[in-house]
Amino acid sequence: KYQIRSSTQLKNWVKKYKECGEITDTRGENNKMKGIPNPLKGKRIHFKTVEEERDYYKAQVEYLKKQYPNL
Repeated sequence: KYQIRSSTQLKNWVKKYKECGEITDTRGENNKMKGIPNPLKGKRIHFKTVEEERDYYKAQVEYLKKQYPNL
């Protein structure tokens, strides 16, 4: 009826209820990363050739070396 997969899941729910007094459904939410932008989202670069991709990354490395010379 409740589709509880293990006794451990039920024990965790009871423990959380005793601590907080309520249990909220947070499935699909990313509470830990609230306010922090995802670095994987944003402008994606598609290269036509491997050489073009290599040149792009070489230029990126050179730029970063100039920005952070102490590393």
